[in-house]
Amino acid sequence: MSATTDHLAAVTGPEPRPPRPTLGRDFSKLWTAAAFSNLADGVGRLAVPLIATTLTDDPLMIAALGALAFVPWLLFGLPAGMIVDRFDRRRVMALANVLRGAIALWLAVLTATDQLTVWWLFAATLVFGLGETLFDNATNAVVPSVVPRPALDRANGFMQAAQITIDSFIAAPIGGVLFAVSMALPLWLGSVGYIVPVVLAILLPLSAARPLRDSPSPDDAADSRPSTRDALAYLIHHRFLRSMVVFTSVVGCAFAFGQAASLLYFLDELAIPAAAVGIVTAGIGLGALGGSLIASTLVAKFGRGPVLLGANVAAALALVAVWAAPEVITGIVAYALMAAAVSIWNVPWGALRQAIVPGELFGRVLGVSRTLTWGLFPFATILGGLVARIDLRLPFLIAGIVTSVAVLFGARLLLEASRHTSPER
Repeated sequence: MSATTDHLAAVTGPEPRPPRPTLGRDFSKLWTAAAFSNLADGVGRLAVPLIATTLTDDPLMIAALGALAFVPWLLFGLPAGMIVDRFDRRRVMALANVLRGAIALWLAVLTATDQLTVWWLFAATLVFGLGETLFDNATNAVVPSVVPRPALDRANGFMQAAQITIDSFIAAPIGGVLFAVSMALPLWLGSVGYIVPVVLAILLPLSAARPLRDSPSPDDAADSRPSTRDALAYLIHHRFLRSMVVFTSVVGCAFAFGQAASLLYFLDELAIPAAAVGIVTAGIGLGALGGSLIASTLVAKFGRGPVLLGANVAAALALVAVWAAPEVITGIVAYALMAAAVSIWNVPWGALRQAIVPGELFGRVLGVSRTLTWGLFPFATILGGLVARIDLRLPFLIAGIVTSVAVLFGARLLLEASRHTSPER
């Protein structure tokens, strides 16, 4: 029998691999909505600091404006998760962009009528951040509802690739040109850009409105949705997920600490002309884009665990390489490699959360994890800025050492990721 089987295999060739699951039309709608939202966000992220420099020359005020973008994740991450889990996620996405579009329109009017102050920019940044917590949380929660589980890594790779491409190569150049024409023009464009995601969010299928129930029970008929306390308890008692959130918080803060003075590092330490900053940004963006595009292929070949471990090892080495870079080319290459490693990490980490967290808990679990990670970034960034006063290179070295120690202690945890592929209670 074995000989017959071998003979047939020799005649017919190896058994063909199963086709890769398609992402589908519904994912295309979600991807397009996220892309237009990223475009409007990216134009605004460039325009608001540029407008701020025309209103104040206080470095602390400008730095505070950047730090404020993360504050909503600290204050509103949990409520945003509750909203995403309890209400129609399509409507949450739409309303979040209606809110951001209205704020962009309001800033445009204030700018055009010379009534804008830096304090209005502070208030608008907080509201933009509030809309971002809702839209990003809902978008992440919808992905498992519109693509099959085997395609989660590829879907997350496409989502991240779109964000990086738009932020680095489309939104920033467009925003800069529009700002040169008129301060208010990027804001007018941003307010219009938020309309498309509103329409596409409403057109998503009914499966995107509510979380998928992996094991329906009689209680589902009574619409007994778990509370925020249940979601927090789930995260606390899920050893693997809890440990991964702690690991991500440590490494994420190390990155925020290391990159606190990145602009000054390139301008002062590597003596790059201000006019060439766009080239530096594009080079780093290429690294991040490349990482996003190859991440799902790496996961398919090696598994999530080894990819997560390898990405963190590469990021730690790249941080040290940025610290040691003797001149501009090696500095940009090292920074681009770090960006690629971070992108490679983000894809399987996002897919892993979507795979193992039950759908009805996803929004709140994501809210908790991002509150613990992104909510700490402003503090890490400020601390990194203080250290950069001593030496602009030093934050990169410290961040590389912290990441290396975290990887050393977390290696077994990261490799365990390959065993978690389905919703777990």
